Formats: sequence, C-alpha cells, structure tokens
Amino acid sequence: MTVHVSPNAAAPETKADPHLPLENKAARPASDAEVGAAMGELSRAFEAFKETNDSRLAELEGRRPGDVLTEEKLARIDAALDTARTRLDRLTLDGRRPPLGGDGPSRPDPASVEHKAAFDLYVRAGESGGLKRLEEKALSAGSGPDGGYLVPQTIERDVLRRLANLSPIRALATVRTISGGLYKRAVSATDAVSGWVAETAARPQTDAPPLTELSFPAMELYAMPAATQTLLDDAIVDIDAWLADEVETAFAEQESVAFVTGNGVSRPRGFLSVDNVANAAWVPGKLGFVATGAAGAFPTANPSDVLFDLVYALRAGYRQNASFVMNRKVQSTIRKMKDADGNYLWQPPVSADRIATLLGFPVAEAEAMPDVAANSLSIAFGEFKRGYLIVDRAGLRVLRDPYSAKPYVLFYTTKRVGGGVQDFDAIKLLKFA
Repeated sequence: MTVHVSPNAAAPETKADPHLPLENKAARPASDAEVGAAMGELSRAFEAFKETNDSRLAELEGRRPGDVLTEEKLARIDAALDTARTRLDRLTLDGRRPPLGGDGPSRPDPASVEHKAAFDLYVRAGESGGLKRLEEKALSAGSGPDGGYLVPQTIERDVLRRLANLSPIRALATVRTISGGLYKRAVSATDAVSGWVAETAARPQTDAPPLTELSFPAMELYAMPAATQTLLDDAIVDIDAWLADEVETAFAEQESVAFVTGNGVSRPRGFLSVDNVANAAWVPGKLGFVATGAAGAFPTANPSDVLFDLVYALRAGYRQNASFVMNRKVQSTIRKMKDADGNYLWQPPVSADRIATLLGFPVAEAEAMPDVAANSLSIAFGEFKRGYLIVDRAGLRVLRDPYSAKPYVLFYTTKRVGGGVQDFDAIKLLKFA
C-alpha cells in the first residue's frame, strides 16, 4: 500500500471546521466499477508515459537536443500518473478501512458496552462519573480529569488498524503492544557459534555470542480535535467514528515523519537518524549505505546500476521480503529508468490490492524521505519487518476541555508510541554521494 503523508513535523494539532456537520466521515466503500476505472486510468497514464519517455530517450540517443515540448508533456503525464495512483490508493484504502466496532455478529461483551456508554456520555456532556467507576473497578492508575480517560477498546483497536493503512513505515515494520513505558530486548552482536558434528562425536563447548540490549521508550503523541457543544448534543452523531477519523490522520502524519527522521528526543528514533557507514565497512549498530558515485545525483552512465547494487547489498535472507522506501519526487525520477533489455524498472500495480514495484520489489511512498541532494539518504531498501520495531503502549486517552476555546469543546487525545531500528543488517540506504 502506498500512502501519502505530509512531511511537515509541526505540532499534531487538528481542529474540525466548526461550520461543517459533525458526522461520521468514514468513506463510502468504493465500488468495483470505481476501482476498475481507477486501474484503467493508471494503466493508460503509464502507457502514455512510456511512449513519451521513449521519444525523449530516442532524441537523446540521436544526439539531438531534447525537445522542450516533449519534456513538458512528460512532466504533465508524470503528474497525471501520480494523480491516478493517488486516486487508486484512496479507493483501495477506503475499501480496507474497518468499520468502527465491526468485529462481527458475536455478542458484545457487557463490560465493553458499559464502557462505550460511559465514554459517550463523557464526550457529549462531560459526565465522568461512569468512567471513574469503571477505572476504579479495573484498578487503573493515573486516570482522572488531569490525565483523561481511556477510550473503549473498539476505538483504540480500530485507530491502530487505520494507522497501519495510513502510515507507510507502520505498515512495513513489526508492531508490538506493551503495558509499560519502555520495551527492552536483547540482541546478538554476532551470529551464534555453531558447527557440524558426527552422531557420536564430542560436542565442544562454544562461545556464547555477545549480547546488546536495545531500549524502545514509548513517547507521547497528541491530537486535539474540536467540536461545538450543539453538534455534540445531536444524538445522531457517531462520536466514536468522528473521534477515530479526527485523530488518525494527525497521528499518522506525525508517526510517518518520526519513524523516518525522528531524533529519539520526545519522539521515536527514525532509521535515517541512526549512524551510517559505507556498506563495505558495515558494523552492528550502524546502517550500511551504497554510494551513487555522483554528488546529489544518479550516475550519468547506467544510472540504474546503483539500484541493483543497493538490492544486492542486502543479504539474501532479507531480500525476499524487502521493500523500497522513497518519496514521490524520487520515485518520479526512477520511473524514467530502464534495464539493459529496455524494460522499465518501475511498474504500476497489477491490481487494486497490489502496489507499484521497482525491480520486482514493492515501493512504499513516504514523503518524509528526503529529496535527492548532495549526501542525501533518499532511498532505503530492506526487510522492515525485521529491521524496524514500533511499540504502542496500550491505552488511548481523551481529556475533554470545554473551557480553553469557547464555544468549542476540545478533545485532547494522547497515545504513547516508540520506535527504532532493531536489526541493523536488515536495512540498507542509497547515498547520493
């Protein structure tokens, strides 16, 4: 799945337009006809792109100056191709978006029903007595007016499922739920010592591999949607769905930036902020990179060769489940490249439930990845499921604030999330240097 997010790392505050109706904004599932039309539009755009780019390459190979009109036409088709991909991605995402609380026909848990009713009353009217009794019954610590109240599990679960669709790195990485504020794991700095022996031969004692402890603290992320009290009083409004819709985009935008470039201070540690070294001199604790050989550019001759070098810099055990990660602008540059047989390296998705590929590997579009520049690390390739770990602390809290922005009611919503590289050999970078 390709996801487009803002690279802006501003404070994740979001407010609803007070003039719009506060209703469930979950998108209508796309019809097969709409998805088919989007696929057809994408296929036609890519065919037009290939035809125009072939003409451009023929002009260059004939040592003729490139036609300005051809270049402008190619740029327009490239933009149309991105638009078609965005539309297809949105239709596919809306079709996969889970209905809030849609866990099937099974009988709901009475405790969950009670919590949902108490939470709905708190959001609409500020009545917190029911939530206080529930959290006291559950021996929950740190609850109350100062810290907010836990949302029902159905909302928390569906927010996390939606984030997995919106946040490109969350969709690729390993995600664990923790009950505390810190997750630790021990990793081996070297491969375990092993060997072959005969059936009756002695087994000599092997040296234990040195272990290193990695820590993944959960940092606080917040959003602050707003609504009018008049609209909250409307019983037809689906409060649960509205809250999930409001916070998911704000959380996804901030997560997407932090998982890529976060410095680990009050936010997760992104994989691009980890120390890096030339792949030939790779050591545990750093990410290896392959240099393009040209500052801020692909090589002039055979520019696609560095992409093959990047792929084969990754060990074979990681390659079979690996993905490329880059932003849209870098992907647009690569889209023009061909292999030695004249085949385009980038290929559009073959169906609505698939994503674009590069050299046969999936391409995840993360706008937090940098543009091509001198010494930029603009392309990542690896098995992110083994390479990057995201930790979610259980619990999504909401604090109702009817005073700070009268006549609007603010909902200060917080979640705890952390992240960092867990296997430094599973991700490789392309450095434009």
